[in-house]
Amino acid sequence: MKEILLKYLTRFTTLNEEEKKSILKDILVQEYKKGTLLLRQGEVPTKCYFILKGCVRQYSIDEMGREFTSNFYTEEQSISIFNHHKKDKSSAYSFTCTEDCILVVGDLATNNEMFTKYTQLESMTHKMVEEKLGAVQDELAEFIASTPEDRYKALLQKRPNLVNRVPQHQLASYLGITPESLSRIKKRIEID
Repeated sequence: MKEILLKYLTRFTTLNEEEKKSILKDILVQEYKKGTLLLRQGEVPTKCYFILKGCVRQYSIDEMGREFTSNFYTEEQSISIFNHHKKDKSSAYSFTCTEDCILVVGDLATNNEMFTKYTQLESMTHKMVEEKLGAVQDELAEFIASTPEDRYKALLQKRPNLVNRVPQHQLASYLGITPESLSRIKKRIEID
């Protein structure tokens, strides 16, 4: 599994083989069972994650008890809590494994130590954040301007494997529609 991380390190850094091996030795890789709650909405985040294998759902629960899925993270994606520096450090989201997962686990409190020890990691993190932020901005603009059917078609094009990996009611929530609407859209698309 660490080969996936090694590939990622190579993409964003110019670390030599010795440095890469040293980083791989220092990182924590853990397995989590399907259903494991990584962070509960309202808790203060202390960890960040990089997915080597599996799928993690990001969601929030409103005052009425309704769940709203805002993202799914799969292989080679990072789960970063960008607002952990806020005065109120509690998370607005929960993160749950929707499959058995293998994750690189980072400690938010010791990030600076790792950045000092491996200076290219900080640069890599900035590049990853920039890439992720740009993608999120594009996705949000597209989401706002599109119809529910267009959202589903975009999902099929950009993340086709997600359709079979997560429950349909969570997928519908992620698309901003009801499960019934998702069923109708799928039937319409099958006919076309």
